[in-house]
Amino acid sequence: MSKPVRKAVFPVAGLGTRSLPATKAVPKEMLTVVDKPVLQYAVEEAIEAGIEVFVFVTSRGKTALEDHFDQHFELYETLRKRGKEAQLKQSQAAELPVGKYLFVRQPVPLGLGHAVWCAKEAIGDEPCAVLLPDEVFRHTPNVLKQMLATYEQRGGNLVAVREVPAADTAKYGILDVEHDDGTVATMKGMVEKPKPEEAPSNLSIVGRYVLQPEIFAAIEKQGPGAGNEIQLTDAMAQLIGRQPFAGVRFEGDRFDCGDKAGFVAANIAFALERDDLAPKVREAIAQYL
Repeated sequence: MSKPVRKAVFPVAGLGTRSLPATKAVPKEMLTVVDKPVLQYAVEEAIEAGIEVFVFVTSRGKTALEDHFDQHFELYETLRKRGKEAQLKQSQAAELPVGKYLFVRQPVPLGLGHAVWCAKEAIGDEPCAVLLPDEVFRHTPNVLKQMLATYEQRGGNLVAVREVPAADTAKYGILDVEHDDGTVATMKGMVEKPKPEEAPSNLSIVGRYVLQPEIFAAIEKQGPGAGNEIQLTDAMAQLIGRQPFAGVRFEGDRFDCGDKAGFVAANIAFALERDDLAPKVREAIAQYL
């Protein structure tokens, strides 16, 4: 029987170059979709899915992330005195349980695989979820919860996947599929950012993973790959054949908030879900269409 997934890794050490100049001084994970940082959406997804321990892999200039999930007594007291109970509850909702979250550093940007490896001591000999905060999803149940339901049935290693146009395979890690039942695709390999003519399928990995602890030893053995970085998919590929791997198609919308158009789309979509914002947002958009 597979061990339960209690811990999650959030790789948040990146420079956010796709979102410049906004991210020159502000961590990309603190850019807001409506009124919450993108990172908070990923953390809330993990909480809803039952995650108990939160490991953030950060770098220099990211202290705002730590502050966001901490208590803020001065702010709380000011809101209380002014009778702003709704804002107080919203601010307190971002807090994580004391002793259940920690921050580790990735001193040099060596790639996603290396960032995950930096969480090795915090994860220990347990499986973990990995959530890339750039990718914001919208569905109930959320994507990680959907994946963990599959994990309870199958165990092993899982990645969230979606179909992409053949021309876009060079942007993603792509599955080499052994069997596909339309929901779960067992894999015999994976390739990081293959050219369209070399791609084994059009099933791309998106930013949610459930990984067994052996991934850390595989990363240690993995040299630089695409982009001259230590790629997580390359390390995962080492374990295929020794451990089960599968891609899970998920229900819901995905927004790549590291992409400027995706970030704008996420803001519109989430704003239109809110009764307090939707009418004004529709009116504002209509002026420009």
